[in-house]
Amino acid sequence: MAQVKRPLSPHLQVYRWGWHMAASIINRATGVALAFGSILLTWWLVAMATGHDYFDQVQGYAGSIIGRIVLFGITFALMQHLAGGIRHLFMDAGKLYELKANTSSARLTFVFSIIMTIVIWVAAYKVMGVM
Repeated sequence: MAQVKRPLSPHLQVYRWGWHMAASIINRATGVALAFGSILLTWWLVAMATGHDYFDQVQGYAGSIIGRIVLFGITFALMQHLAGGIRHLFMDAGKLYELKANTSSARLTFVFSIIMTIVIWVAAYKVMGVM
């Protein structure tokens, strides 16, 4: 049977890069990061249920520099995914399809996630008495 030549779908080389594309790609990537974060959360909960010694060991990992960087990244991923989800909720309702509104809302997801990540971490450090 002869193979039919079909056109390739347009991809990054065809479309001009924009905020809306970045927001869409980051939303998918943060979903993957949150799946990894849920595994870490499960590990932490299992450690809590296992006993004091193992929980202290897991807390030591989480409190290390690398652990805090990972937790900061997961916090950013959660905020970015939340903002992207709210943006997509509006788009599902038929809003934000005009180019200017779409671009503005995509930028706003990044601004929101950066600000909220910083606010959450500052609040956490204040509660712990570090700040």
